[in-house]
Amino acid sequence: MEKTFSKVLLLLLIFNICVFAQKEDTQISDNNISIQEKKNKQIVEKQKALEKRSMQDLAQIGILKEKIKSLDEKLKDNILLKRYSNYIAYRKISNELEFLKKSIKRKKKKSDEIYSQLNNKIRIKQNELELISEYKGSPIGSLLTPPEIEKYEEITNPFGIINALSYIKKLENNKKEFIEVEKSLRKLVGQLEEKVFLYLELYNLDQKKQYKDTLTFLDKQKKDFNMVLEIVSTTEEVYTRKVEQVTLEIKSQITSQVEKIFGLLIFIFLLFFISFLIKLALKKYFSQNENYYFTNKIINFLVVLTVVFIVLFSYIDNVSYVVTILGFASAGIAIALKDWFMSIFGWMVIVTSGSIQVGDRIKVTRNGLQVVGDVLDISLFKMTVREDITLTSYTVNRRTGRIFFIPNNYIFSEMIANYTHSGLRTVWDGIDITITFDSNYKKAQHISKEILKHYSKGYTDITRKQLSKMRNKYQLRATGVEPRVYTFVEPYGIVISSWYLTNSYAALVLRSTMSPEILKAFMEEDDIHIAYPTQSINLNTTREKPADLPDVEEGKII
Repeated sequence: MEKTFSKVLLLLLIFNICVFAQKEDTQISDNNISIQEKKNKQIVEKQKALEKRSMQDLAQIGILKEKIKSLDEKLKDNILLKRYSNYIAYRKISNELEFLKKSIKRKKKKSDEIYSQLNNKIRIKQNELELISEYKGSPIGSLLTPPEIEKYEEITNPFGIINALSYIKKLENNKKEFIEVEKSLRKLVGQLEEKVFLYLELYNLDQKKQYKDTLTFLDKQKKDFNMVLEIVSTTEEVYTRKVEQVTLEIKSQITSQVEKIFGLLIFIFLLFFISFLIKLALKKYFSQNENYYFTNKIINFLVVLTVVFIVLFSYIDNVSYVVTILGFASAGIAIALKDWFMSIFGWMVIVTSGSIQVGDRIKVTRNGLQVVGDVLDISLFKMTVREDITLTSYTVNRRTGRIFFIPNNYIFSEMIANYTHSGLRTVWDGIDITITFDSNYKKAQHISKEILKHYSKGYTDITRKQLSKMRNKYQLRATGVEPRVYTFVEPYGIVISSWYLTNSYAALVLRSTMSPEILKAFMEEDDIHIAYPTQSINLNTTREKPADLPDVEEGKII
């Protein structure tokens, strides 16, 4: 009984176990189906996420490429990058040259064609390196070094101030240019850093080899320019301080020169002011304007000469330099400015000898041209003469009132007549009147002389006194001052030539006064007849002209 009960229990246990196992299998199968569905769902979700992420990456890559393209446009014409390309080319050519040199060393035969080709290539590479030699140790070439500060000359004269100001301006421009190089480098480094960052993001999104190579090149380029920027920044600080130091030194010298010039100007002003006071005081003691004018000229000359010497001694340390300069320059100047030098010597002769003074009436003859006028001024190079109405104007020029500039060198080469030299203010003038052969010429002489004495008596007395004063300076023999009447026999009558003393500045006035008086007195006499050229017409053409009669031509007896 007990055995049977045990078997039943065993069977029940086995049955329960089988039922439980079946349930477990069913449950496991259901779980497996659920897990697979989840996996499939996750895969679908991942694919969707990947697709979405891929679209975002493509859009981001496009944006990055656009930014890189825009940045490349900004860097396209950058002069520093152009110079950097020369630096890269220099290194590349240097490596090629080293390789060629090693290759030619391995060649044992120097006569073969390959050896000759290698030699030619080496020479070509060396020439190429020479052309871009400034990029040997600098990615930006000579821009790495600031312009040299040239040694400036010490300011010793006013003209040096102009050169110094130009030099300061040049230094300031050089400094600004070097600062601009630093600013350009700093800006370029910033742009390169931005470009490296963009390529780094691009490489993270799309890991292509070309992006990696570009990123490597850009990183090296950025480091090179960072190194250059550090050097330029340090150099710029030192260069700026040096420029400021030189500028302050030059400005200090300019200030010193300005003070010196200001002192000289004050001294010159005082000198001219004192000379003005002297001339003002002397004007009261001179009765004649000519004497005052001459004294005024002497004072002006002395003042100008003093100023010239003061300026020379102020700005020339060694006076022997002046002598040396004048010695070298005199030969060329004497040839080129011969007339000027002769005019200066002429001025010295005129002033020292007193042969011509301001106010004198002179006559200058040159190449057939005659000028009679009053001297207005005698400068270092010329005399200024104002033409007046004279007998020369009446008979020769037929015009007057002009201003003539007579070079002083004419005193050596041309004839200059002085009508009023050494205080003499009178001149001899003559009136010629022709009377017939049958006229009483002695009476005509007497009438002319009486009229001359009447009108020229004042000038005669003045001349007598003036000639008496001139005896102290000149050897005078014929000093007669009374009017003179001469008689000359001419082919068609007797010429009564009347000479008298008259005012040098108004000779025509007395001449035009006495000529009608003499003519009127002659015409009132019955035995005095005025002669003038006549013409006879012979109506008898058959008769021959007597041999003893003079020829007649154009209304004149010749």
